[in-house]
Amino acid sequence: MLLNVVDVEATCWDGPNPSGMPNEIIEIGLTVVDTEARERVGRHGILVRPERSTVSAFCTELTGLTQDEVDGGVTLAEACRILARDHDAGLRPWASWGDYDRLQFTRQCRAGQAEYPFNQVHVNAKARFAEALGLARRPGMAQALEVAGLPLEGRHHRGEDDAWNIAALVVHLLDRDLW
Repeated sequence: MLLNVVDVEATCWDGPNPSGMPNEIIEIGLTVVDTEARERVGRHGILVRPERSTVSAFCTELTGLTQDEVDGGVTLAEACRILARDHDAGLRPWASWGDYDRLQFTRQCRAGQAEYPFNQVHVNAKARFAEALGLARRPGMAQALEVAGLPLEGRHHRGEDDAWNIAALVVHLLDRDLW
């Protein structure tokens, strides 16, 4: 079975959002995991152009993404079509680290920005990891990598890199028959 592991980055600010500027997806990272082979088999990133907000200096510092870069991205509607067409998002189960990614897609799609691309089979990998290892608290992704003895590959808070790292944690659990 193939599993899509998704991580999004969104516009953000150091403090409250500026008036009229909601958090909007600016990058979608997706790593495909072959759960039977227990390996990551695909790595993808989609830059998304926000419609009602801008990339703050804080957001650029956190993610490395600039306004110019995301201005060259696709609309969320096109990104969702790519997820459905190229990555079978409507057919495959999917996972993310926590519920933020699922909720952000839901918010933006309900606001009319795009058709929701995923099916309803979503796994909260953060909860699954904590439960599988008997942890009292759900760790952040970087901390979970440390717990698992795995390296952080790439830049933390970049969707493509974070999806790749979350997928490594999924494979870690698969290898131990804990997924």
